[in-house]
Amino acid sequence: MDIGFIKINWTDILDIILVSFLLYQVYYLVRGSIASRVFAGYMLLYVFYLIIKALGLNLMTAILQYFMGVGAIALIVIFQQEIRRFLIVLGRNATITNSKFLSRFFGNAVGNIEAENLAKVIDAARTIASDFNGALIVIRKQDDLSQYTETGVLMQAYISKQLLLSIFSQYSALNEGAVIIADGKIVAARCVLPVNEEVEVPTSMGFRHRAALGMSESTDAAVIVISEQTGRISLAVHSELFSNLSVKRLGEMLSAYLYENVIPVAEKIEGA
Repeated sequence: MDIGFIKINWTDILDIILVSFLLYQVYYLVRGSIASRVFAGYMLLYVFYLIIKALGLNLMTAILQYFMGVGAIALIVIFQQEIRRFLIVLGRNATITNSKFLSRFFGNAVGNIEAENLAKVIDAARTIASDFNGALIVIRKQDDLSQYTETGVLMQAYISKQLLLSIFSQYSALNEGAVIIADGKIVAARCVLPVNEEVEVPTSMGFRHRAALGMSESTDAAVIVISEQTGRISLAVHSELFSNLSVKRLGEMLSAYLYENVIPVAEKIEGA
């Protein structure tokens, strides 16, 4: 197909579509963070480079070409967290890792916690929120969380509402940090989670919300957050934070995600 002096093949159209999709995915990963500004600045510089090259300004082209080459290495360093996040998302969504036959190599089956135990966790979240006691509860799905359980106090206790209330009591020595639930047990308490420092969150959200976002970026776990100041319940899944949830809605979202592998996409509310 010819458009004026430009000849376009079907491979060119496919190339444009793939590049557009890739750029959109990169933007989606870095949006709302400081890295997004770096990415936008680099893209503007690259467009300027293409214009200079098209105009035939050889000296300026050589300078920018060298800068672009060095800049590519710098981008790898700057965007190392985003690249890691992209590979994690790619691995989560890959068909091979979701295969039932191969799930033993990549993680356990969907629904790592039984429905009866999940109901106990949700009931405990209701009471903790009504008492305005902050809480951070991590529920394992498939990814191994041993590196995070090792940072806390190992428990290997059966799940119960009373135990969760005791852990997150303001008089408990274990109420700081997160509780990690896996394989039908409370594996550990007072665990340290990776904190998200890049994504801009409302000032009403505290350290627990950043930790929940960081954990949901690093793993496929579902993280329940209860604000100590407001008593509001939030859920962090796949790098998204769903805030101000009712107990009923929390249960629906957890069940859909843990048992049906449905990633929540609606009712995202900014603020906690």
